[in-house]
Amino acid sequence: MRNIDWLKLISPSRTPGGGRSGKECDEDNFSDNPNVSEEYLKAFRTKSYIEICNKAQGQLGNRRLSSSSSLPLFMHLTGHLLEPRQETITNMTESLHVHHLLVEYFEASLEACLYCDTILEGIYKTRLAYRKIKRVLKLSKMELDCTDTEQAICGDLASFTLQRNPLSIMTPGEFRDIHDRYMVLLHRLKSKGTKIRGRLRFKRIFIKVGGIGLVISLIALVITLISLAFHSVLGIVAAPNMVCCLLRLFGKRKKSVQGKQNTRASERLCEQLDVAARGVYILINDFDTMSRMVRRLHDEVEHWKAVANVCVKNGSCEILKQDLREFQAQYSSFQNQLEELEEHIYLCFLTINRCRSLVIDEIRGKRS
Repeated sequence: MRNIDWLKLISPSRTPGGGRSGKECDEDNFSDNPNVSEEYLKAFRTKSYIEICNKAQGQLGNRRLSSSSSLPLFMHLTGHLLEPRQETITNMTESLHVHHLLVEYFEASLEACLYCDTILEGIYKTRLAYRKIKRVLKLSKMELDCTDTEQAICGDLASFTLQRNPLSIMTPGEFRDIHDRYMVLLHRLKSKGTKIRGRLRFKRIFIKVGGIGLVISLIALVITLISLAFHSVLGIVAAPNMVCCLLRLFGKRKKSVQGKQNTRASERLCEQLDVAARGVYILINDFDTMSRMVRRLHDEVEHWKAVANVCVKNGSCEILKQDLREFQAQYSSFQNQLEELEEHIYLCFLTINRCRSLVIDEIRGKRS
């Protein structure tokens, strides 16, 4: 595999705090592991990452302006951020008769972007729900002895507890299904590449053995010609047979040239499958990381819903004050975690686009 350094730089397996299982480590034959946090931070400083974030935020800004609410409920950024567009990919794969596994890779990357859209939707719905918490924290700075203030706080907390957790939009089971499907595709891509390389190795050995046989045949032919030169009559009789031998040798040479062309085509297919396999490997790690982040935030929301429910049912001013202090202490941390998840999703869009572009370059031979 040729140089694809950026894949090491922004591999999702390098997310800070994102642990990896032993199985993932055993399957990791695509990445190194130096200075994880620093390299991950570099990914967020790249011009391409900043551009994709600006593009996403600009699109979301347009949605807000055209929406009655200040936050859109459905993102659907795939149509705006995914590059190259799926229509372009479909036309190219049909015209160039691309291998079916590569077609499956492009479909999987499109599917991954749609999942990212779904998670973004959950993030923005969570922020919308937490506005009630923000309002509660503002009210808590007022005198709680005031009955109206206390009732307003309890009302907002009750509304918060009744809302469905927005981060239930994708369950752990769905993340496991995504992981399993992408693992199957990764194994098929790697297996196909291994089989092609095995055939190429066998072919090279066969060609070497055939080349030795050809040299021996030529030596034997030369010796025969020399010996016949001393017997002119026999030489005239044997000349047609000698010409036929030479023509057969020329035909073998022509087939050898065609064989080299077929070999090169197989080598290029291997390169295409390798790049696609790297792309799928990144998707697996990316979604494993997002699964952990979403689950952590989901549990946090459930915890605060339970706390808010206790506040509402108890109605004690002292308990309410204590719980509101906890809300205040954890609110900023929770918002930071939401922002981290959103940044990771934009990074996922960026890696998907780069992987797709690399596979296309391999298919078109631009990286040869």
